[in-house]
Amino acid sequence: MMRWMSRVAAIALFASILSPARSEDNKPPPGFVALFNGKNLDGWQGNLDMKQRATLPKEKHEEIIQQRTKIARENWIVQDGVLHCTGKGGVSLQTVKDYGNFELLVDWKIEKKGDSGIYLRGQPQVQIWDSDNLDPERYKADFGKGSGGLWNNPMGDPAKIPLKKADKPVGEWNTFHITVIGDEVTVKLNGIVVVDKGKLRNYWFKDKPAPETGPIELQYHGDPLWFKNIYIKELK
Repeated sequence: MMRWMSRVAAIALFASILSPARSEDNKPPPGFVALFNGKNLDGWQGNLDMKQRATLPKEKHEEIIQQRTKIARENWIVQDGVLHCTGKGGVSLQTVKDYGNFELLVDWKIEKKGDSGIYLRGQPQVQIWDSDNLDPERYKADFGKGSGGLWNNPMGDPAKIPLKKADKPVGEWNTFHITVIGDEVTVKLNGIVVVDKGKLRNYWFKDKPAPETGPIELQYHGDPLWFKNIYIKELK
């Protein structure tokens, strides 16, 4: 009995090392703050991409944000502490605040053939999808490889395809633990490293380095999906 209890304790300790301790939904672990409060969309807005930020006059920014936020609030719905994208509206959801270096925790789930992602500093994207049900001709390199890769990185970039497939079955909750420091991104999916210090690239201006700060964005991709327990720890 004592040996069995020791094994259980060891497993619990190992799990705590893999990811920050969780208590209940939408209650951040020590050192983190909640980006989503489980009640409403405070702190979130309809997306304004980084190219629009750089090329449009500032007075246009607010106009676009107001229009898209209205649409977002009709199609990103909070239900029982969960943020649900209906798959309609055509608008992604992004944080009002910009972030630089950080650790990000996100729980997510999708339906069969679901597709989405998480933008870091406004750059697409840490991939979320049902890679087992892709078109195998269109997605030859990605078919069955799972979520978590930096999908918009160029072909041949080692961070584009996950190191391992760590997704849980479609319909179950998954957990990302994403760390961004400088231009390096590490992604753990369900406690397994799937991207190890991959390069964060500037999607909108490919001849420039990734910006030092930018919003975190939950991508609309035309499919229903769900998020909860969205926490961040800003790093110096």
